[in-house]
Amino acid sequence: MSTPDLWEGFDALTPESITGPVWDEPVPLKVRRELPTFPVHALPQWLGAMVGAVAEETQTPVDLAGCLALSVIATAAGGRVVVCVRGRWREPVNIYTAVALDPGNRKSAVFALMTQPLLAVEKRLVELSGAVRAEAETTARLAKAAADKAAAKAANAEPDKRADLTAEAISLAQTAESLTVPAKPQLVADDITPENLATLLTEQNGRISVMSPEGGIFEIIAGRYSGTPNMEIFLKGHAGDMVRVNRQGRDAQHIEQPAVTMGLAVQPEVLESIGSIKGADGRGLLARFLYAQPESLVGRRNLTPDLIPDAVADAYAAQLAGLTTALVDWTDPAVLTLTPEADAVMHAYQKVTESRLGKGGSLAAIVKWASKRDGAVARIAALLHLATHPDNGWTRPIEASTMAAATELGDYFTAHAQHVFDAMGADPAQEAAGLVLTQLESSPLPVFTKRELFRVLSRGDFPTMADLDPALALLEEHGWLRQQPPPPRNGRGGRPPSPRYESHPSLTPRRG
Repeated sequence: MSTPDLWEGFDALTPESITGPVWDEPVPLKVRRELPTFPVHALPQWLGAMVGAVAEETQTPVDLAGCLALSVIATAAGGRVVVCVRGRWREPVNIYTAVALDPGNRKSAVFALMTQPLLAVEKRLVELSGAVRAEAETTARLAKAAADKAAAKAANAEPDKRADLTAEAISLAQTAESLTVPAKPQLVADDITPENLATLLTEQNGRISVMSPEGGIFEIIAGRYSGTPNMEIFLKGHAGDMVRVNRQGRDAQHIEQPAVTMGLAVQPEVLESIGSIKGADGRGLLARFLYAQPESLVGRRNLTPDLIPDAVADAYAAQLAGLTTALVDWTDPAVLTLTPEADAVMHAYQKVTESRLGKGGSLAAIVKWASKRDGAVARIAALLHLATHPDNGWTRPIEASTMAAATELGDYFTAHAQHVFDAMGADPAQEAAGLVLTQLESSPLPVFTKRELFRVLSRGDFPTMADLDPALALLEEHGWLRQQPPPPRNGRGGRPPSPRYESHPSLTPRRG
């Protein structure tokens, strides 16, 4: 007699039939790099003190004031100083900085505090040049009138006197043509077209600074007014390459060694979108910027911060004014050199850069930017040197300690550049998926509908429910979510039910 099978008539059970399909380990989304804070200690004392005090009073990341400090020194020295790194390798000391911060971070307040002394110097230079400009204008006007009068006299002269009078008229015309009227001194511009920038460079003896708490200059470069990208002057203005501009109806403009400095604060979306400017990457515009994207302090700011001490603000204004005034009239740029010890520091840094540029190297993904890294460090070293010795920096070489401080800033900008270029090339769904995942981590929803999730998310991030689709798809792909099968339809029609999802168990804390 056979033993009856106790399980006869029952389907075999599996763990999945009771608990549902087993979850695999989810694939992490790309997380934000751990970014360094601006190394204020690398700046000379008077400059670092102002940077720290401005950041404290405005309760903003120190990175904003720090990057502006470098741009402000570059405004004072750009076009008037170059650094001889080695042999015939020379770098101008103008730089482009771009700091990305969301609205509400008091960018305008920081800009005003850091640039006000520059504008005060500019105003003073305009006042001091007033008499010279008035004299030049009068002289030029009288010379033109004399030349016109002589030409008319020659035209009406008797034949035997016409040759001598014509020669005199020509001489007076040449004299009038040779006279120039100096333009009003200008150190800083804001919302400016490439054409006007070339004109300003011509008038200001080859240098100008574009400082703005907004990113409108990128829209101009992209072709806001012309309809096509126009970045030539910005490329050459950074490198110091000769510029010749010939436009119909205007005098030709020739700038031997243009020096443009830029200090910008933009919204993160602007920084990410500039990668889409036609030709910006291929022609190297993106590689010319020193980027920073610090974390916002909004929501955790000290509402009773320490105010900027008068002594700190006064020292900053005095040192900056002295450096700017000392260099403003230079026509041939001063040439800074390196001590042998500083050269050794620079050479060691170059070796590190070179070793990381090749295939598989940590800088290979940003090779265009990283190829300019050593030159940027040399420029920064020159700026730190001039700020350390604002009275006579052009008479002494750059020391090893200054070069070491510049390499620290070079590493800071490298880390931020890697992050920014990651963002420029990122899938738009990546950030959205990160926002959804953050929401599910902070307020777990073991099972939810798409509509329920939409209700708890910010309308600023997800204006419509359809905006959730790319994020949900990516989270499913990475194993963080699983869509449940839709319930059977009852045949009565109507709107289909909202898709239903399960969250990975790791997002739902165990109770016990």
